Amino acid sequence: MTADGHRGALYRIHAPHQHSRVTYAELFFDLVFVFAITQISHTLLAHFTPLGVLQTTLLFLAVWWVWVFTSWITNWLDPEKTPVRILLFALMLGGLVISTSIPQAFESRGLWFAMAYASMQVGKTVFLWVSTPPSQPAARMNAIRITAWLSLSAVFWIAGGLAEGQSRLLLWAVALGIEYCSAAARFWIPKYGASQVADWQVEGGHMAERFGLFIILALGESVVVTGATFSKLTWTIETVSAFASSFVGTVVMWWIYFHKGAEAGSELISKSSEPGRLARLAYTYLHIPIVAGIIVTAVADELVLMHPGGHSDPKTVLSAIGGPMLFLLGTILFKHTIRGFLQLSHGAGIVALGILAWFAGGMSPLLLSIATTAIMVMVAVWESFSLKLATAGSA
Repeated sequence: MTADGHRGALYRIHAPHQHSRVTYAELFFDLVFVFAITQISHTLLAHFTPLGVLQTTLLFLAVWWVWVFTSWITNWLDPEKTPVRILLFALMLGGLVISTSIPQAFESRGLWFAMAYASMQVGKTVFLWVSTPPSQPAARMNAIRITAWLSLSAVFWIAGGLAEGQSRLLLWAVALGIEYCSAAARFWIPKYGASQVADWQVEGGHMAERFGLFIILALGESVVVTGATFSKLTWTIETVSAFASSFVGTVVMWWIYFHKGAEAGSELISKSSEPGRLARLAYTYLHIPIVAGIIVTAVADELVLMHPGGHSDPKTVLSAIGGPMLFLLGTILFKHTIRGFLQLSHGAGIVALGILAWFAGGMSPLLLSIATTAIMVMVAVWESFSLKLATAGSA
């Protein structure tokens, strides 16, 4: 077989409206990021200060971006092929180094975090470049552009890992800014210009399923953290009530995302003439607040379980209100992208949470948790009935 034929065997040519299932290798890879999400939520819980929140946010955005880029690459390459599987297993090792470095990323393990991150980003993109056959010149040039951007950001990641204190935060923020702007700039590089949206042809159904499964993993992490905390506590009326509120809140988040939104997104991107553009906006960017909201809510659930009585302190209020608000903000924007209109139920939920924030300091953590869960239930029921009525009216 020629070199071109070998590379072509790895690179997937997507047929229109084709749907490729998510592979077991991809699911296996994603398990590392369950651990990463747990590390992020625990780090936020342990460093809930303005600086700690800023640092944890940067780490979350880095973890999200390395996962997102891997998802794009496994959409372009065939994960059932042995070389691509080996790539995923190597990336899993890098992901474990990143995950275990998160709690001390701004202390003693900054260089480990930076080296693992930069190696994963640049390494897999070079692999994509080499695996893309010359018969796909646009896709190959796209891989070269991505490699150039990630190589530039890698310099700042490593420099930040070698630096200390605020210099590390600044250098890593620059590195992250380069990577997040790269897709929006369509990976423009001097002389060769920017990629075309047509160069980002993806299999939409696979992409939607991939992100949906990540949401399930994030929700599953929330269940695991809540269950582990609850198992160590004395079971009183307050702790049992807090546990029940947390569980219902997680189920409602699943309902809001998956009841109609995920299915509609999968259908739209599968039929879209520009799936790359939709994947970049609706999934790569707009899923950030959705996942962040789930993580912050998990922090709130743990705080409430540990101290359900008394008055709510600022970090309990911020996490209990901020988590659901981030989640609703992400889902309303995501659903606007796929439906073309803003969900009134989600907007009402955001307003209700904002009003609740004014009174939250005087409420017990348990009562605050129950109130935020009730608002989320209201959003889910309202949306379900409105969509049902809309479907009946169009029938």
